[in-house]
Amino acid sequence: MSPRSASVNEELRRRSRERLLHAAVELVGEHGYEATTLGDIADRAGSARGLVSYYFPGKRQLVQSAVHRLMHRTLEEALEREPRTDDGCERLARAIDAILGLARDRPVLMRQHMAGLLQAEGLVQCPEQRRLSELLSDTVARYGSPDVRADYPLLRALLMGAVYAALVPGLAMPIPMLREELFKRYRLDWELGVPPGAGAPAEGACEKDLSRFFATEERPCAAPRARAGERADEEPEAR
Repeated sequence: MSPRSASVNEELRRRSRERLLHAAVELVGEHGYEATTLGDIADRAGSARGLVSYYFPGKRQLVQSAVHRLMHRTLEEALEREPRTDDGCERLARAIDAILGLARDRPVLMRQHMAGLLQAEGLVQCPEQRRLSELLSDTVARYGSPDVRADYPLLRALLMGAVYAALVPGLAMPIPMLREELFKRYRLDWELGVPPGAGAPAEGACEKDLSRFFATEERPCAAPRARAGERADEEPEAR
């Protein structure tokens, strides 16, 4: 047997990284940041513990990347859902509702994420964060901003502030009130996006299966499934 090709190895690495991101979101959402170890994440992902440091410098970087992936894919799904539209106001309303929806549906995860942003290292630059930034910047541009470079950071700050306000223990503000303020700020009709009570999930009824946001399906270049008892990302090179 010949050694695996570079494309097959790259696919195995991609799938391994996706599993780690997925596991991080699940475990931090279930148990919180401090109670989740890198070993827990590796075990949930079915990966060797040493592989975590191959992809991420530490737990904070892994968790931020995982949450940014969830935010990016949630926003992307909201913007592209049917009926699809190029209307800038509708797309901005969907973006606001998508981010506020994460605060409503995944308070533990988003609270830990906001706390992480206040640590010394601040915002971790990663592919997931860049994709989120690109989507929000495009939303601002489609809304009709004459200066996206100035207006995108403002939208980001307003969304972060709203998420923070929705999640402060003991002082949390109602999400409909925060939505109303953001919609007034951007002159959006209340009926745009997903108004409260018009298709949004009920409190505590968030979707548990997030696997579609962390795709590990095989691609044409993917290697065959590992044999029983083996992990695809740990399979040794054939000699």
